[in-house]
Amino acid sequence: MNHIIISDTQNIGADNLRHLFLSVGWESGNYPNKLAKAISHFSAVYSAWDEKRLVGLICSFDDGYLNAYIQYLLVDPKYQRKGIGSKLMGSLLDRYRDLKNISLLSYNESIRFYEALGFEKDVEAFAMSCSRFELNPKT
Repeated sequence: MNHIIISDTQNIGADNLRHLFLSVGWESGNYPNKLAKAISHFSAVYSAWDEKRLVGLICSFDDGYLNAYIQYLLVDPKYQRKGIGSKLMGSLLDRYRDLKNISLLSYNESIRFYEALGFEKDVEAFAMSCSRFELNPKT
């Protein structure tokens, strides 16, 4: 992990995002230009780089006073289990140290990772989503 650099830039190229998102099997990687635009609108973005290769990313929204929501945390599978996800999350948690609530959605296989970082399952809340349209991958 010594050669991995953490950056707080929101200027991440579409091709870098496409490669990273598709490496973890996320369909949104098929919309790299939209991803690049979206990344530029997050409240906080931290990325992990191996030289010029994007290998990890965390993004969140916040209200600046009480609440933050983590939208993305992903690490290229070739770089997983090397502390990159924990380092990215640590950067974000440090930024939000004065906020009351930090929320995220987790897949079952990632719950232990988040619990080790201090997150707890909310037994009274359920993840919900609404996808109403198909995006044009070229835009």
